[in-house]
Amino acid sequence: MNTSIPWEWYRTFLAVLREGSLSGASRRLSITQPTAGRHIAALESALGQVLFTRSQTGLLATETALALRVHAEAMESTANTLARTASNFSHNSASIHGVVRVSASDVIGVEVLPPLIARLRESHPQITIELVLSNRFRIYCTGKPILLYA
Repeated sequence: MNTSIPWEWYRTFLAVLREGSLSGASRRLSITQPTAGRHIAALESALGQVLFTRSQTGLLATETALALRVHAEAMESTANTLARTASNFSHNSASIHGVVRVSASDVIGVEVLPPLIARLRESHPQITIELVLSNRFRIYCTGKPILLYA
């Protein structure tokens, strides 16, 4: 299994789940239908799993796809939170400083966050990122970081 799967493939995966078709997903994401199809085929290949089967009414999610959905949605939520956090700062990189706290599951912390955090730190070197990685819901509720990533 490939562990360096681009976020765009998961984003397309979620859109296909929500829309039920490649054409619906491509409209939602403003990409072409062939691009959406390539994303799904590449994700299936990287995971070594079939995620959708064709039917007369569109694409049907397999059990694997349904099991992955919650994790992909968590990745989406974390990516959106990072984008919102970064956009809350002024556009003057020199003046941006402070602490950004992110709580995430282990999968998101290993697969999704590193490139996003690297870009954020590259464009805003004065910030400190506190990252909490845990698969336990209780950790998310405490607001206390247990692992520093800077």
